[in-house]
Amino acid sequence: MDRAHSLHPWTNFGPFEDKGALVITRGEGCWLWDASGQKYFDAVGGLWCTNIGLGRKEMATAIADQVEKLAFSNSFVDMTNDPSARLAAKLASLAPGDLNRVHFTTGGSTAVDTAYRMVQFYQSCMGRPHKNHIIARNYSYHGSTYATQSIGKRPGDRVPEFRYISEGIHHVSVPNPYRAPDGMDEAAFCDHLIAEFEAKVAEVGPGRVGGFFAEPIQASGGVIVPPEGYLKRIAEICRKHDILFVADEVVTAFGRIGHWFASLDEFGVQPDIICTAKGLSSGYIPIGAVIFSDRIWQAMAADGGRWFTSGFTYSGHPVACAAALKNIEIMEREDLLGNAMRVGGVFESAMKELESLPIVGQVRGRKMMICVENVADKATKRLLPEELDVGKRISDECEEMGLMVRPIGHLNVMSPPLVMTEGDVDMVATTLGRAIRRVADGLVKQKVRLG
Repeated sequence: MDRAHSLHPWTNFGPFEDKGALVITRGEGCWLWDASGQKYFDAVGGLWCTNIGLGRKEMATAIADQVEKLAFSNSFVDMTNDPSARLAAKLASLAPGDLNRVHFTTGGSTAVDTAYRMVQFYQSCMGRPHKNHIIARNYSYHGSTYATQSIGKRPGDRVPEFRYISEGIHHVSVPNPYRAPDGMDEAAFCDHLIAEFEAKVAEVGPGRVGGFFAEPIQASGGVIVPPEGYLKRIAEICRKHDILFVADEVVTAFGRIGHWFASLDEFGVQPDIICTAKGLSSGYIPIGAVIFSDRIWQAMAADGGRWFTSGFTYSGHPVACAAALKNIEIMEREDLLGNAMRVGGVFESAMKELESLPIVGQVRGRKMMICVENVADKATKRLLPEELDVGKRISDECEEMGLMVRPIGHLNVMSPPLVMTEGDVDMVATTLGRAIRRVADGLVKQKVRLG
């Protein structure tokens, strides 16, 4: 039925029509079961999102109770509902600095899309209507709406059959120390990136750049952790030129690297706007949020006559907000941020040991957010031919052994639930290591040149 009727996100038509999709029927904690009864440890965490684990009965109860009490109420103009108001206040209490205002969306893409419009709205309210250009980075992923796919620039996401916004959206280099120019250490690479950003602002014009969009760690772009001090220095340039710093924390928020929000706690940056989703409800119900500063609110509300004409039927959906509130309650009660720090540290170390394997060029990331980059030559960092699809080969081997990891080209990415244990870490490291060895042996048998 699925193969006959479904168009999946990012469908690859040939393989889909040939093999169809893996049908998942049940989930509990970190584990999934498919339609044939095979069990898998989900080291992907859904899509960076099942933070509290699956099958939580108190989540089901909270959702069911809210459905009975009030299944829907719109939040347009001058209406709201209890869970929406309570969640807005809770997010304001968790967010850094003066980020005390919340606009609810349906997910991460619509949160970033809204932030894109908010940048323009704010700058216009400040008497700077031409300050409506934005800067983002290569290898970034910010969503799949028309605007957010244009802001993001991850290889493979842009296809010739679609068109993208080019006017007013600019990109600078990905801050990936592993792929820095030859002979450039991390500090020099950081200086190079900062100079490039300043040059881009000057090229576009400081009076025209209204916002900078950045994932603190570029997630789907390869779990890119920027050089030390990079984000803080970018933020200082933004403040100097009245450029809003928009932190896309759709992945990094809600414990993924051990904090409610990563921008300030991990990288020392106070954003003007934070976009979030995923871990906000641990994937139980779709929801996203734009959390922004009092300063932005005051500018937009200044003369009392403006309309912020952005929002969605399901903005502030009472059931979604009730689910998010219960999710945050569970995270606080069970100290899942602490577990992410403790077990995440063990996970980081265990994954780092895979760098001894013949095709692993680098293991990078923070806590519960890890990427293995596979290469043909560890010394030169030369990639394997794209048609070999090494990441998928490794994930296929893992699935045969009951482990799910995510293939992204030559990468394998993991973002397990925050309830993962140290025992789980051992199993993931052992299984993934075995899968990589099998694939490397297969490549040698194919006479693929390694090293």
